Amino acid sequence: MKLTTVTHITLDGVVQGLGGLDEDRRGGFERGGWAIPFFGDQAAEYLDQVFRRADAFLFGRWTYEVFASYWGAIDDPDNVIAASLNRQPKFVASSTLTDPQWTETTVLSGDLAAAVAQLKEERDGELQVHGSITLVRWLLEHELVDEIVLLAYPLVLGQGTRLFPDTGRDTKLRLVDSEVTPSGIIVQAYRPDGRPEYAPGGTSAD
Repeated sequence: MKLTTVTHITLDGVVQGLGGLDEDRRGGFERGGWAIPFFGDQAAEYLDQVFRRADAFLFGRWTYEVFASYWGAIDDPDNVIAASLNRQPKFVASSTLTDPQWTETTVLSGDLAAAVAQLKEERDGELQVHGSITLVRWLLEHELVDEIVLLAYPLVLGQGTRLFPDTGRDTKLRLVDSEVTPSGIIVQAYRPDGRPEYAPGGTSAD
């Protein structure tokens, strides 16, 4: 399987609480709902296309429970996102979840790297990760991601959890697709492309 991460992000890298004021207040976060004012028809159609091509989903536990409570309750075949999420297999990386209630859910515990590698090896199609930022960081660190899709919103939020940590693996990315919505969301698809090259004599051009 091709493993694709799909992340909504601000220009200062924040990924927390995009959908609503009370969606995610962890860490004292107070600026939730920042994505909604920018999310028009073109962005919605793009996301519909992303979900249509998904053959399975991989979540961290927190995002899984948020999605299960919201999308799992929508029984509407015309809602592309809900229909795909409810129909396709779902895998959750968790050492504590023991009785998932959302249909077609399998819990991955133990050696997560081996479990994800096995999924990629034995199944066809696309395995998508939505949200699940802690998991996305872990997958990137373990070089298990094949494509990174970023929906970059034209604002600086100034607080909240960011996608990339202050320190971590350096990775060169190759841009494979991009488009801009009328509201200014820049959709970018990247594929990891080895390690970056640095200027001679150091790790920066300074």
